[in-house]
Amino acid sequence: MSELITPDLVSLDQDLGADKETVIGRLAELVQRTGRAEQLDGLLADAIARESKTATGIPGGIAIPHCRSAAVTEPTLAMARLAQGVPWGAKDGPADIVFFIAAPEGADQTHLQLLAKLARSLMKKDFVAALRTADSEQEIVRIVDDALGLGGSAEGATTAGAASAGAASAAPAPAAQTPEPAEGAAPHAGKKIVAVTACPTGIAHTYMAADGLTYAAEEMGVDLQVETQGSAGFTKLDPATIAAADAVIFATDVDVRDRSRFAGKPYVASPVKRGIDEPKVMIEEALANAGNPNAKRVQGTAGAADEAESSGGREGWGTRIRKAVMTGVSYMIPFVAAGGLLIALGFMIAGADIANVADDILGTSTLWNLGDASVAQYLGAVLFKMGALAIGLLVPALAGYIAYGLADRPGIAPGFAAGLVANFMGAGFLGGIVGGLLAGLAAYWLAQPRLPRWLGSLMPVVIIPLLATLFSSGLLLLVLGGPIATFMAWLTEWLNGMTGASALALGAILGLMMGADLGGPINKVAYTFAAAGLGAATAVNTAPQEIMAAVIAAGMVPPLGLALASLVAKRYFTVAEQENGKAAWLLGASFISEGAIPFAAADPLRVLPSTMVGGAVAGAISLSAGALSPAPHGGVWILPLIGNPLMFLLAVVVGTVVTAAVVVALKHVGGAHGRVAEATRSREDAAAVPTTA
Repeated sequence: MSELITPDLVSLDQDLGADKETVIGRLAELVQRTGRAEQLDGLLADAIARESKTATGIPGGIAIPHCRSAAVTEPTLAMARLAQGVPWGAKDGPADIVFFIAAPEGADQTHLQLLAKLARSLMKKDFVAALRTADSEQEIVRIVDDALGLGGSAEGATTAGAASAGAASAAPAPAAQTPEPAEGAAPHAGKKIVAVTACPTGIAHTYMAADGLTYAAEEMGVDLQVETQGSAGFTKLDPATIAAADAVIFATDVDVRDRSRFAGKPYVASPVKRGIDEPKVMIEEALANAGNPNAKRVQGTAGAADEAESSGGREGWGTRIRKAVMTGVSYMIPFVAAGGLLIALGFMIAGADIANVADDILGTSTLWNLGDASVAQYLGAVLFKMGALAIGLLVPALAGYIAYGLADRPGIAPGFAAGLVANFMGAGFLGGIVGGLLAGLAAYWLAQPRLPRWLGSLMPVVIIPLLATLFSSGLLLLVLGGPIATFMAWLTEWLNGMTGASALALGAILGLMMGADLGGPINKVAYTFAAAGLGAATAVNTAPQEIMAAVIAAGMVPPLGLALASLVAKRYFTVAEQENGKAAWLLGASFISEGAIPFAAADPLRVLPSTMVGGAVAGAISLSAGALSPAPHGGVWILPLIGNPLMFLLAVVVGTVVTAAVVVALKHVGGAHGRVAEATRSREDAAAVPTTA
């Protein structure tokens, strides 16, 4: 018998709840009850967090929630055949067969391969049919063991049918044995495609997408070979196979390892779940791109400009530019964090006046000869100067990595040069964004023509940096830099003059944006505005730091507000949501707005308005009270560096209470307590029924 699943990990024909979070909670209880998990809370939080990223429902009435968790002590399968299907994100309807895969953080390869094999078996109709007709928990275990190749009885092998005989291993999917093409598949005869599948956990979706694509290719008469980059290890596709392929399919939610192997091939890229839901469509798109000389092709190295995760495998320029700006911001943040914190430490040691005398102190004093300076002044000057130099790289780093996001490595040098020009002209972070976009677009377009080998080798290291720098930096110096600098000067003056109602309004708008989509594009716009502006902060001009504090306070509120609501008004929240609430306390305190996503995913019409109102209140209080933050992140952990910390904390507390109050009121009006009570009763009824025959 397999060590992965036992009869007491199986629930047959019970009502385990009306939503997937409740069902996952019941299955997690089975895992914990059998001694395979040390903490129910930790396991459930990890499972819900994974589910919130991508729904794990797949066609055929199946769901396969899964996670890696430090709370799990040994690899485990828990299975439920539900009396009533539960919506799980699949296009064809609710799921009634649910496998919960719980793996420890350090699971060995043997167990990971078995878990992956189980996931692939769920793509086989005979295996799923056997699960639906099984009469007992023991028979379910036997069917699963046979599918994993662990069954010892001939009877079991017969019951499992093709599920046990044909379950693929966790190694890369074998080459599809192309059958004689069906009548409708003749146009695809002789076509060759390679594919890569990968998901964050690397246990289930990676292998299910591989099999979905393989089976679809067999039906279409296409020769397709898959490389599964999962937790069970992977073997790279043969370079000759890649060279012979007409196109590439990337069904991935994570970066493709060694993507440059596929350089020059037309491709389709989508989330891994699309390889399960729409494998034939992806193959058709790949074949269409193979015959299109203008189709997007894989670049020499993996870069943000290559990533296309839209449903059709292509993305518009608006999306690409937004992602490039986000790439620049993500690379810029460490410069802001290091520089801002060093400056703040310098102020703490030597006072705010150190900003005016740091250069003089460092020019006349050394560690061994302080001269007229005190030890505190000298150390404060050192810290301030290090921070100021790091902050000085903010705009060049922003521009450089925006260009990198659009054009990969050839865009970095032109982007940094454009950022330095923006600094020189006083155009600030806005100039850096414009310069980075100009440099990235120029580098991208210069890399498109196919050139002779002798010229092509010079392009990325000489010609593209030269021409893209001339274009972007020249345009800033000659045309765009002056107007942008004038606008930034006006914006700085306006921010410095904010008092009363204007500060209140700006804080409310920023807070509203922070709570609107919990880490999504609207949230990121507000955060980028605040973080990028920190480079302009001085001892006199503290407005950028005040804006940063308001954004941080507002971003902390959504998880904290939902955590509070799930604690004081439990009857409005499912057990899974209550478990999420426990984790949300820490996430909110750490300024991780995404901690509220599980609540929003389950009930967006009530949760998102609540987080928007609470965020607006927190942002308005913080900005109008003059709280300031020199660092772009950290939540309560940077409280010693926060200016006016009491008002900052008051803004967070009031915003949290408002969020909790609004969400509870909306749930009460909407009758959410009735739905939760019904789900709770079904949990208790099911718990009273023995899980074994």
